[in-house]
Amino acid sequence: MMKLSISQTSDEMGLKAAGRAAELICEAISQQGEARILVSTGQSQFEFFEALVKMEIPWDKVEIFHLDEYVGLDATHRASFRKYLKSRFIDKIGSTRMNYINGEEDMDKTIADMTVRIREKPIDVGVIGIGENAHIAFNDPPADFETTASYHVVELNSECRRQQVGEGWFTTIEEVPQYAISATVSQIMACRHVISVVPHRVKAAAIQKTLETDAVTNAIPATKMKEHGSWFLYLDADSASLLGDNTKGLAD
Repeated sequence: MMKLSISQTSDEMGLKAAGRAAELICEAISQQGEARILVSTGQSQFEFFEALVKMEIPWDKVEIFHLDEYVGLDATHRASFRKYLKSRFIDKIGSTRMNYINGEEDMDKTIADMTVRIREKPIDVGVIGIGENAHIAFNDPPADFETTASYHVVELNSECRRQQVGEGWFTTIEEVPQYAISATVSQIMACRHVISVVPHRVKAAAIQKTLETDAVTNAIPATKMKEHGSWFLYLDADSASLLGDNTKGLAD
C-alpha cells in the first residue's frame, strides 16, 4: 500500500521522510532489539540524509546495507557511493555497522559476501530512490523482476548514465562506468517498509509514469513499488508537478 506525501520544498520533504524513517527504525529496535536498513544515494537524497543524521536514533543498534555501487570505481572518486555514504551519513552517526559494496574487487565474491550478510535477517527499512528513467536502485528498464538473487551486476543504460552527468558526478557520459552492482528488485520488495525520497523537476516525468500507469511493468521499474505492502513515497512540488489532481488527492 502506498502512502504519498507531497511537500512544497525538498527541505520539508527530506525532514518528513527522515522522521518516518526514524520512527520505523526505532519501532524495529523496540520490537526486536535492533534494526536493519538498506540505503540509497544520489543528489535526490541530500536533504533526507541531512535530516536523518540529526534524528534521535540509537545507531549502535542499526545494521546498514549499501544499495548499489559502480563496478571498478575507486572509493575516493567523487561519484563513489561508498564515499558518499561515508561522508554524508556514516561518519556523522559514528556507525561501525556499515556493509559497503566494494565494486573494485572480484564481482562474484562481492555479491556472494553481500548476499550472505543481507540474508541473515530481514531488512526493516529500505530507502530506495527513483531515477529519471524510473529505475529503482540501478535496475534500469527493462528491469529484471524475476531474479530471486539479492544483488546482481547490471549494465547501465544511456539515460541512467546521462543522469549521473547531469547531477555533476561525472564530466562526460564516457566517464560513467558501464556496469554496477545493485540490489535486485526482489531484494527491495523484501524490505518490510520502503521509503522513497524523490525531489526535483527532473524526476517529474518518472513519477507521473510510475503513479499514473495502471500496469506494473519492467519498462517502468518503479511501478513495482505499487505492489509493496508498506511504501512511503515523498515528493516535493517539483517532482509532483506533472501529477493529475486525482493522484495528488491521494497525498496525506
